[in-house]
Amino acid sequence: MKINVSKKMSVFAPAIFGDLRRAAEAKKAAGFELYDLSLGSPDLPPDERVRKVLSDKSYLADSYGYTLGGIKRFNEAVVNYYQRRSNVTLNPETEVIQTMGSQEGLVHLPFAFCDEGDYVLTTNPAYVAYDAGIKLAGAVPYYMPLLAENDFLPDLDAIPKEIALQSKLMILNLPGNPVPAMPDLSFFQKVVDFAHTYNIIVLHDAAYSEYYFTGNSPVSFLSTPGAMEVGLEINSLSKSFSLAGARIAYIVGNAEMISVIKQLKSNLDYGTFAPIQEAAIVALDNAEEITNRLRSEFSERHNVLMKGLVDIGWTPTPSSGGMFVWAKYPYEMDDKEFVFKCIEKTGVIMVPGSIFGTNGVGYVRLALVQKVDVLQNAIKQLRDLQL
Repeated sequence: MKINVSKKMSVFAPAIFGDLRRAAEAKKAAGFELYDLSLGSPDLPPDERVRKVLSDKSYLADSYGYTLGGIKRFNEAVVNYYQRRSNVTLNPETEVIQTMGSQEGLVHLPFAFCDEGDYVLTTNPAYVAYDAGIKLAGAVPYYMPLLAENDFLPDLDAIPKEIALQSKLMILNLPGNPVPAMPDLSFFQKVVDFAHTYNIIVLHDAAYSEYYFTGNSPVSFLSTPGAMEVGLEINSLSKSFSLAGARIAYIVGNAEMISVIKQLKSNLDYGTFAPIQEAAIVALDNAEEITNRLRSEFSERHNVLMKGLVDIGWTPTPSSGGMFVWAKYPYEMDDKEFVFKCIEKTGVIMVPGSIFGTNGVGYVRLALVQKVDVLQNAIKQLRDLQL
């Protein structure tokens, strides 16, 4: 039988992570130690209270029905979390919707608001799921470069007026993946004003909102005056609460936009497993204690990796938060070729910057997902790298 693949499958280029894993497995089979800094999957386990609720609720015979739009108490936990952490007031009935992890929400959201040929403003580099959602919806990405001279924040003034007038959506991720740039309220105010001027919906991906290391938490986009009129914020429990495999997240913001997403979601799924929602409620209700421990560990890792890379002649992007380090390496070599050479010669696994966009050429992304001693050993391996 001849299998005819749809044209839309061209959106889904083969991910490099499988190739990285195979190269790493070959190295390990040869008896070498690996230092895996590739995937942004938290290595710390969820809080014990969260795990216990998930375990106890999963045992109950009546926990296995459809949850449809989700448990009401989950929405209330999200609202309370936003009030405590960002001083943002939300309505749990109309301004919150649950998604099966943030990637599901990110990929589906352009279907709700974009027609074929509409522009979506996104960054270069950016998390790869944004492009998938934009192109599946038939929209056209317009890339806003993240450059050192702009502190790795998009320059809204550089967007041509004719592009802005044809744009339906802007996607931001601050601090982000792969570039952990940190915005302030004045930047977000400029975003709100831009969105009002051109009638553009703003989606801020706040997946790393609890990853800050200097005492000042990242600003919630929705705390910006006027933001609730133009935008949404999506956040996941994957990173901040180590629930990556549980697949639970939420979108909050403008009630009319949330209503449209609810209509779309009602045709896509029947809701997240109830025990996962119960565990998420416990996580959100105890966020301060849980995330304080997270920050303490990741702050130390961040400092060790940043200093170590500088010491061996690399140029990490200045950052005070996020789950990744974005670094320029001091070799004249294609970044994809470079990461495979590093696996071969050092056992250190990183992600080439170019998979996140053309402005990632010559960079690598390193995830803070290993203990300090492993990071120190990885630096030693990279210091001795001979190409």
